[in-house]
Amino acid sequence: MQTLNQIKYLRAALNADKNRGSKIVLVPTMGNLHEGHLQLVRRAREVADIVVVSIFVNPMQFGVSEDLDSYPRTLTEDQDKLDAENVDYLFIPDVKEIYPNGVDNHTVVANPSLSNMLCGIHRPQHFQGVCTIVNKLLNLVQPSVAVFGEKDFQQLAIVKRMVSDLCMPIDIVGVPTARSHDGLALSSRNQYLSNIDRVKAPFIYETLQKTRDAIVAGSKQYGTLCETAKINLKSAGFDVDYFDIRNQKDLNLLDNNDSDTAVVILAAATLGKTRLLDNIKVSV
Repeated sequence: MQTLNQIKYLRAALNADKNRGSKIVLVPTMGNLHEGHLQLVRRAREVADIVVVSIFVNPMQFGVSEDLDSYPRTLTEDQDKLDAENVDYLFIPDVKEIYPNGVDNHTVVANPSLSNMLCGIHRPQHFQGVCTIVNKLLNLVQPSVAVFGEKDFQQLAIVKRMVSDLCMPIDIVGVPTARSHDGLALSSRNQYLSNIDRVKAPFIYETLQKTRDAIVAGSKQYGTLCETAKINLKSAGFDVDYFDIRNQKDLNLLDNNDSDTAVVILAAATLGKTRLLDNIKVSV
């Protein structure tokens, strides 16, 4: 595995691979890699010849009071894990390499329709930062495919829309959420959980499952199902940002007469100091 930290070296290496006819795939990450990330890498290996993983903690997508400075950084361990997965290139630029004119002076990319809902309400400008860095990485690597996790379902939907709207010749592949033995969705931020909260945390997935089961059983009382879930989560000690049932395609809300067959149940809630994000897809 080659580790590169400058754009010019990354481009030179990839140009040589492209000239040999190699198909390239990108897996963008912020590091502190866990099994969920490694599943993305394994999926990437299945769809292309050359696997590029990026590690960049993107300041543009963090709010003023969020955990940019304390976000876990474990580069040595990450390199070992990626090397074991036979990754071809690891791209680890610093902030000046990505934003040479400063974060606040950089051109931004955004999709208002999908960004101003769900997590976007509680994290203003977050998805503008996500779109901007993903757009830049895609332009730098110019892969045929890019791989993202479905745990951040709204992020995945926004990236797909951005690539479509900007006519980028890239396939976006989503990989199902990786979970611990008790159902908790894997996340780098799970390590913020106290021992007591770690025991409580899987309840968010249990609540999603109960809501899914009710829909599969025929319930279309979506508003009632969501309110019941919120009450149950709050009673268990969660501070709920949202619990919604949406159309998978465009994340629009569903009403009781909606006949869509592909829906997604999405939840975001804080437990202690840890914000947890999860979802379940449902076909009805």
